Amino acid sequence: MMTYEMLSEPIRKYIRDKKWESLRPIQEAAIQKIINTDLNYVLISRTASGKTEAAFLPILSKVNFKENGVKVLYISPLIALINDQFLRVEQLCEHLDISVTKWHGEASKGKKDQLLKNPNGVLLITPESIEAMFCNKPHNILQLFSSLEYIVIDEIHNFLGSDRGIQLQSLIHRIKIISSKKVAIIGLSATVSDVNQYSELKFYLGEPNNTKIIRDTTPKPINASFRYFESLTTNLSLDLLKDLYRETYNCKALIFPNARGKVEEVAVKLKKISEKVGGHPNFFAHHSTVDKETREYVEFFAKSQIQQNFTISCTSTLELGIDIGNVEKVIQIDATHSIASLVQRIGRSGRREGKSSNLVLYSTNSWSLLQSVASWLLYQEQFIEPIFVNKKPYDVLLHQILSIVKSTSGITIELMIKKLIINPSFLEIKSEEIVELINHLIGIEFLEKIGDEIILGIDAEPLVNTKDFYSLFKTETFFRVVNSGNKIGELPLSPQLVKDKNIFLSAKIWKIKDIDFKSKKIEVIPANDGEKPQFFGNGADVSWEIRSKMLEVLYTTENYKFLDENSQSSLSEKRTFFKDFDINYINKERPILIGEKKQVLYTFSSTKINKTILFILKLNNIEGQLQENESSITINSLEYSTDEISAILSNFDMKEIDKRLQLILAFDEGLQMLDFSKWAVHLPIQMQVDLIKSRYFDFNGVKNFGETITFVKQK
Repeated sequence: MMTYEMLSEPIRKYIRDKKWESLRPIQEAAIQKIINTDLNYVLISRTASGKTEAAFLPILSKVNFKENGVKVLYISPLIALINDQFLRVEQLCEHLDISVTKWHGEASKGKKDQLLKNPNGVLLITPESIEAMFCNKPHNILQLFSSLEYIVIDEIHNFLGSDRGIQLQSLIHRIKIISSKKVAIIGLSATVSDVNQYSELKFYLGEPNNTKIIRDTTPKPINASFRYFESLTTNLSLDLLKDLYRETYNCKALIFPNARGKVEEVAVKLKKISEKVGGHPNFFAHHSTVDKETREYVEFFAKSQIQQNFTISCTSTLELGIDIGNVEKVIQIDATHSIASLVQRIGRSGRREGKSSNLVLYSTNSWSLLQSVASWLLYQEQFIEPIFVNKKPYDVLLHQILSIVKSTSGITIELMIKKLIINPSFLEIKSEEIVELINHLIGIEFLEKIGDEIILGIDAEPLVNTKDFYSLFKTETFFRVVNSGNKIGELPLSPQLVKDKNIFLSAKIWKIKDIDFKSKKIEVIPANDGEKPQFFGNGADVSWEIRSKMLEVLYTTENYKFLDENSQSSLSEKRTFFKDFDINYINKERPILIGEKKQVLYTFSSTKINKTILFILKLNNIEGQLQENESSITINSLEYSTDEISAILSNFDMKEIDKRLQLILAFDEGLQMLDFSKWAVHLPIQMQVDLIKSRYFDFNGVKNFGETITFVKQK
């Protein structure tokens, strides 16, 4: 039977009305599998390849929507994506007389109430709104999802390896238990291309043996070019901005500068250039702190424009699959932190069938250029970073314990443990550890034990009974930077904030004199000692593979044709510098620069390994500074030989590490290590330590680094 014939007649009519000439490859493959089986599937295909329809065409053809209850639950990481997909799914469902409801904080209350009175059709929702349902409408949960048959997770890669993803995995498990039907899950992704990640995807969906991967490998043509304009300050150079204007004024473009401050700088300065030369006024900024109405206007303007050109300077808010129309060009300013992010951003242009993706990568310093080249080469090799899986997410467990207690209005410890030990999010956490955590929560009055049951304690109620509880997003902590009572600016909380070290802010170099963690204030004075200021990146971790590829690029003679003349010159200078280090084995050797009073280790290693090396050195009373953008650690002494450093990195005692971490966590400044987690501060101290060892540091990686890597001095 032809794939088209397998679909229901109303769906076939929809396809005819849309005048589709044919089904796309991912749709052909998915329809045949989903209609004929009840397995879970992950559909992997490039952006704008028809994945949403690939899931919904067979589901809508297969499911009996005349039964009571929500039959299909669509979960999205973004409200904006729900609003976008709502129109597409609603059009599909019109032909079947199936209702479609969107449920999030900004959605119509009347529509929600209507669904609660008569549960049916398709529901589009975020993980946070599911959490809110469990907490506030536990009796409605059973009514809504008692006959659920399908869960569709859009942009599933966005959830993998994050606390939010673990939360969603737990919530899905709780929903599946409620349904009287077998619930199948369909995941949609554009960025999971590494076969090694498939097993993690399957485990994430909870049934690895019943989960299959459907991948469309149809290539998409990409035109890429690199530009280099060195910026000696934190501001972008005028030459770069002028070139950027020439690159974007006559097309529809997205610009990704990696940081909110840069987003605003690019939008404002390009608009000023356009005003001076009589160009169009359509230059916008789009990021999470821009108010909702402005963001939605920008999205609507871009999507509705056929003739007018526009340029949107944005953060990752426009990285995911929101349809903003026919973007012709994507600009990346300085290196992305991951290949997965680069894949998403490339996919924003050339979304229409038959169109190429167009990418221009600007670099403002030689290290950023090197990382961009390495990332591009790995992208061409179809490499995607391995998914980090937190086997013991104690912080999410704490959150879900409070959520379950809230939704049940009281539960026995025995029943709580039974619920948690079968939850796929917490399979590696022992029942004794769950008991330990529950007792700890009773001790800090987050829970109260009455008879055999536990209920919310007095100190948990203010936290649980707020909207903020539903989300596991950790709001970034910023410190005010002050000089003589005058505010200079703000910096994010970071291990690089160290007393007596120099920082770069507002185009000046400052020395940190004091850090007040309680009032979140940094006192600084102008720096005149010539010490190199600390570099503050975007806070995201860079993988070992990217850094290793950077080293490989330095020690090859290949002339990359995608680089412009300035980029070639910068890379050539970098290669000349590192040529003095006789590196012959990329996987076993690293350069070390020996100066008159200090030595610089170029680790070319992951962010987590770099942070761990610095920590172990300080544990041994060796002072060092990390320049994360260079993947280098400066040791302010020549007392230790390279062999001694390697021995320190390979022979540390984990019991001593635990003791030191416990001591550090007893003070305010130690809490910055827990800044990755919203709930970790409420954990028992040893669980905090274990979480830091797995999430913040990489001690196994450092031990392997110390045992296998030889440092090579200059000739």
